Amino acid sequence: MAVFDTSRALTEGARTNPVSLFARVFGAVLVWNDRRMTRKALNALSARELSDIGLNRGDIARL
Repeated sequence: MAVFDTSRALTEGARTNPVSLFARVFGAVLVWNDRRMTRKALNALSARELSDIGLNRGDIARL
């Protein structure tokens, strides 16, 4: 299984831009969705597959 880094950071200019509130909300939604998709993919794995990557079912909620 491949791992992709899907974290996104706001640029410095977005903090001073009048649209910064929208950018922060949009960024938060993207992060939430990335985490949701990761949890969904991990929950689809078997216990053996999770063990292969060093996780168990209890670890998924903390990710």
